Amino acid sequence: MMNRAHADDAAQETFLKLWEFAPRWKPTGAPLGAWLARVAGNACLDRLRMRTREAPEEAAGEQVDEALTAFEKLSREDRRVAVEAALEELPDRQRLAVLLCHYQELTNAEAAATMKISVDALESLLSRARRSLRTALAAQREELMEGV
Repeated sequence: MMNRAHADDAAQETFLKLWEFAPRWKPTGAPLGAWLARVAGNACLDRLRMRTREAPEEAAGEQVDEALTAFEKLSREDRRVAVEAALEELPDRQRLAVLLCHYQELTNAEAAATMKISVDALESLLSRARRSLRTALAAQREELMEGV
């Protein structure tokens, strides 16, 4: 989804916001960790949005594992591009739910707290997102699963 440089930028932005926010933080309300995860999620979403607007040659800085065959590299890149495009089509809240649970590996409770919604609402977002992703990727399913 994001390359290392984008992830580093998002982490730096997150900690800068924490530095700016720290003097005003009060121990009431949502835990600081939930707020920080929300800021990090938003920073990642911002990077993904910027990435869709940049020219393809600007995004070509990623290195692929050299142990892979050329076919495996192409298959992996095709899958990445297809999934990224399908994720980009999701509504922001659904995309954030998927990023938090599947890419940042937060529990449903942690992701729900980060998004300031109930666990049931998060699970509903995830269900709708998975259904949309399954539909968006259905036409390419066999092609994307080759070599997996």
